[in-house]
Amino acid sequence: MKVFTHKLGFAATCVVASGLILTCRAASSAPRAPAAAGDAVQTGIAQYKSGNYAAAEATLRSASGPEASAYLAASLVKQKKYADAEAPAKAAVAAHATHEVALAALGESLVGQKKFDEAITAMTTAITANADLAYPYFWRGQAYDNKKQTAKMAADYQAFLRLAPRAPEAPTVQAILASLR
Repeated sequence: MKVFTHKLGFAATCVVASGLILTCRAASSAPRAPAAAGDAVQTGIAQYKSGNYAAAEATLRSASGPEASAYLAASLVKQKKYADAEAPAKAAVAAHATHEVALAALGESLVGQKKFDEAITAMTTAITANADLAYPYFWRGQAYDNKKQTAKMAADYQAFLRLAPRAPEAPTVQAILASLR
């Protein structure tokens, strides 16, 4: 069996014996148009939101712009590729200082790499720009926790819970705060 691609973009799977084509079956009924850049971003975001982080990474690596960078970074941190996530997260934050997905990815990337001071600085900058964003408090709280600065961690976790009481991390944060009492 061989796969042939016609010059118009049609693909076909054919059975070939002794140099002769015996049968062919079209793999698609129409030529495929190349995906537009915006389509790649939307596809990558959909892949990310459905939990297919590796596919989102592959799709978003070929896309450009702050939204693509933010979701690429988010896809990378979900795969624990913290060092790889740092640059696209920073690029997205540089373009849009309060991009929630980019900030969460940046915070997780820096904490995951044990760059706690840098995480505190970056998340403080984000909080200064918009104090209503929950995840900068969460990731700064994580950094403070790792630096054994319990009072600052608790304050940030309380702010996180005030802003995102139904976040997936909320039960864990509530348990940590309860253990401090």
